[in-house]
Amino acid sequence: MLGRSLNPTLQSALAAIDAATAGMDERQLLAAPPGKWSSAQILEHLGLAFSGTVKGMQRCLEAGAPLGHRPTLKQRAMAGLVVGVGYFPPRRKSPAMVEPKGTLGGLGSLRFIREQLIAMDALQQQCEKKFGASVYLLDHPVLGPLKTLEWPRFHWVHTRHHMKQVQSRRGL
Repeated sequence: MLGRSLNPTLQSALAAIDAATAGMDERQLLAAPPGKWSSAQILEHLGLAFSGTVKGMQRCLEAGAPLGHRPTLKQRAMAGLVVGVGYFPPRRKSPAMVEPKGTLGGLGSLRFIREQLIAMDALQQQCEKKFGASVYLLDHPVLGPLKTLEWPRFHWVHTRHHMKQVQSRRGL
């Protein structure tokens, strides 16, 4: 019910989140292997990533223009690998701005990620309508500039990567 009008790519991300976390309680969401993030922290991390995109898209709309720069060849190659091919490199350190604080709890992290995904979807649709699908809307901190239509795909690939981790923590 919550994600009926979502972009199909973000609907897939929401479905992956729902499937990976179905039936998990607070204890399960907070359980973590030694030295690893809990499912709640993974959800918070993704929610922070969505939130960062939300804030960036809001800045674009307020400025009345896309804020992405011209990508380097290396950035386009990296974006092509992630957004085009759907490969998310393992064991990459997260940027500090999306490191989970662990203050939301398990169910709070679930609420946060859903709220941010829905907000991001609405703003992405507004940006696409105002600026077009093919403009470099925002700069990703690792991949460089992504086009308006690439942002949902990036978040789907990123979410899919982390939902595998959440699934592996279900039995802890």
